[in-house]
Amino acid sequence: MGCGSCSTGGGCAPAGCKSNGSCLTGGCQKMEVHDWLSNLDMPSNYKPFQIIEVKFKGSRKEFFVNSDDIYLEIGELVAVEGPTGGYDVGHVSLTGELVRIQLKRRKVQASQVTRKIYRKATEADVEKWKIAKGLEWETMHRARTLALDLKLSMKISDVDYQGDRTKATFFYTAEGRVDFRELIKKMAEAFRIRIEMRQIGMRQEAGRLGGIGSCGRELCCSTWLTNFKTVSTAAARYQNLSLNTLKLAGQCGKLKCCLNYELDTYLDALKDIPDRIDALQTEIGVARHQKTDIFKKLMWFSYANQEDWIPLKVDRVKEIMAMNKRGEKPSNLKDEAIELKTSAPVEKVHDYENVVGQDSLTRLDEKNRRNNRNNRNRNDRGKGNQGTQKPQNQNKQGQKPQEKPQNQRPQKTAEAKANDQAPKTQAEAQGTEQKRNNRNRNKNRHKNRNKNQSENPNNG
Repeated sequence: MGCGSCSTGGGCAPAGCKSNGSCLTGGCQKMEVHDWLSNLDMPSNYKPFQIIEVKFKGSRKEFFVNSDDIYLEIGELVAVEGPTGGYDVGHVSLTGELVRIQLKRRKVQASQVTRKIYRKATEADVEKWKIAKGLEWETMHRARTLALDLKLSMKISDVDYQGDRTKATFFYTAEGRVDFRELIKKMAEAFRIRIEMRQIGMRQEAGRLGGIGSCGRELCCSTWLTNFKTVSTAAARYQNLSLNTLKLAGQCGKLKCCLNYELDTYLDALKDIPDRIDALQTEIGVARHQKTDIFKKLMWFSYANQEDWIPLKVDRVKEIMAMNKRGEKPSNLKDEAIELKTSAPVEKVHDYENVVGQDSLTRLDEKNRRNNRNNRNRNDRGKGNQGTQKPQNQNKQGQKPQEKPQNQRPQKTAEAKANDQAPKTQAEAQGTEQKRNNRNRNKNRHKNRNKNQSENPNNG
């Protein structure tokens, strides 16, 4: 999550505020709601709604009464009444008539909201709040050490200090009930503050800590998702997903919440698909069901010992099922197969045209490759001629053999000469002529280019 104070701290790694959505700049945009009524003109006798929604660390949002009618805007820091005395500091997340809708959505009566907003946060309040937030990381690690010493089966995942630094709430996860009375005594002696222990689930823990999901985006529970619905493996079966727990589970260890996002669309599409169908009876045999395309309304069947699958429409499958119930069988499903449209290959059209007669970028590579091939053939031909010669270490009179001149080329055999003198075919002659024309054209182009550069040296 980025904010206005994030910057690169040397190298490529971003520094960031690392406050997980509770920075002072208001740029993290975590769990934020857009006030779409802010630009509307209200009636002259309109009285603003007194209840204000305030956001705290993580995804915690609470309602407070603005009894003193303080003018507040979204994003401002305010000092509010604490749940057990003292005061806390948070950001104003919503004002006006949208708060009334939020109360109705959360099923909270306006008369149940009793805690008040004291004032806008002063510099002293903000400084004290910053010091309290800076102690959370160290406090969490010390609390984990105390829990390990007492051998408690619990994981303390986060600590939230109150704005006046008189109380700390410890969030933990555990499989069952934990007797942490001795732990609270030790933490009260170590930190000298009031302690509150609050057990949360795996999903709430992931929402508080944040992270990146398998989709490459931030976790939904840490950005916009406020309520968690039950997710079952039936949602994966309806969407034809593989029942692999490693792929279906999120960072919290539970099934991903996004499995429910498109579930209603799949359920509506499955209403027209026949349920519990395994095979169709035909005159030539039994056709087994292989797969179903829910949105195209197609079903594939195949006969035994045959690799090709037969696509049929859902309406026709229902008719065949009704025929089988009456004891009737169709002749062959292949006669009723649907011809699937195959997309024709699209020819690649280049978005440029060689209008200035520029050479290819790989012309030098092709020239070097051709030279290497010629050198290799010449070396192989020389090795073959040397192998046919008989070694002559000494002549008949015991004299030394005469040394051959180094620049003398190996003599061609009669067969090689005959091949060179053989008339070339028309295709070979045309290819040789085309290569010669290309070579002459390139030479003329280079001469013209050098001539233009010498005449106009300033045209870089």
